[in-house]
Amino acid sequence: MKFRSLVSALWFGSGRSKWHPRAVANRSVSLGLAPAALLFRTAVVSRRRKYAASPDGVQRLTVPVVVVGNLTVGGSGKTPLVIALVEALRSEGYTPGVISRGYGGRETRAKDAVARVDGRSDEAADRYGDEAVLIERRTGAPVFVGRDRPEVGRALLAACPEVDVILSDDGLQHYALARNFEIAVFDDRGAGNGRLLPAGPLREPLSRVAEVDAIVLNGTATALPKLPAGVAPAREPFRMELVPGDAYRVNDPATTRTLESFRGRRLTAAAGIGNPQRFFKLLKGLGLSFHRMPLDDHHRYRENPFVRRNSEAVLMTEKDAVKCARFDEARMWAIPVSARMDGSLIEAVLGNIGGSKRSVPDAE
Repeated sequence: MKFRSLVSALWFGSGRSKWHPRAVANRSVSLGLAPAALLFRTAVVSRRRKYAASPDGVQRLTVPVVVVGNLTVGGSGKTPLVIALVEALRSEGYTPGVISRGYGGRETRAKDAVARVDGRSDEAADRYGDEAVLIERRTGAPVFVGRDRPEVGRALLAACPEVDVILSDDGLQHYALARNFEIAVFDDRGAGNGRLLPAGPLREPLSRVAEVDAIVLNGTATALPKLPAGVAPAREPFRMELVPGDAYRVNDPATTRTLESFRGRRLTAAAGIGNPQRFFKLLKGLGLSFHRMPLDDHHRYRENPFVRRNSEAVLMTEKDAVKCARFDEARMWAIPVSARMDGSLIEAVLGNIGGSKRSVPDAE
């Protein structure tokens, strides 16, 4: 079993009975990591208290900031939600910009590096990170990447003074950046075993859900994870689902075809995202049969891994597609997804950033 699969089973379970030998072994390993998790908790809580006690260390930008993140390691659907929020804010009269860590991009290896994403090159993902490139390509909004979120935000505003709201992709734990609205996203894996790293998938204690402004449940997630006694969210969670569009050829995006047209074909489905099973479930729900190829999150495609695959087509996420166009492989098809979110979520966001900017016609 691959390391990624072992970690996933440890944190989120393997679907077996709790008395299955492997499930028992996972619990034993997790308990063995409890001391390390306690040290991690101490560091996280101490860091958060430091910023709470020293407001001067929290930097506020000149425009509202909306943070979209998660409490767990691995993808929960936050990038599609960022894209949807950019579009929703535009429809309300705003000019959004996006800041991101640019994970995996060489432009942000230096601690103080800041770069504006240019998604036109096939090498863009190697330079800026796959998620940042995907957001830039899908929205056309200015996207800046770097480790220091306040500095990245200032660079964006200096270069694009027309921007009047910033969305921070995966910035929930970047306390140095003041924010007007916080969103935490959960998918159907919830909080896994509910433990902090490395014993579980949590970046912060679950009590943090009481502090965020909104919780979004993605896909088949129907309820919040079990919370500590006395902890309650500020409001009821919002719902969101990922809706697939027509596939497009990775090396020729103008060429599209319906997902139904892949039925009965020999297919490989590849997903280098935090939760590959979510992509596979989506395809399975469309009646497609395929060979599953789960990959590590932010998988680096050093070479074409599909050359020896006896498949008529390779279906992949857009996050993978931004790294694969250079292979010039006609069998590769990207499956775009759009976040269909609860309409009241944008209303809640607007309520914290100054309301809609849509021009209101004069009354007759």
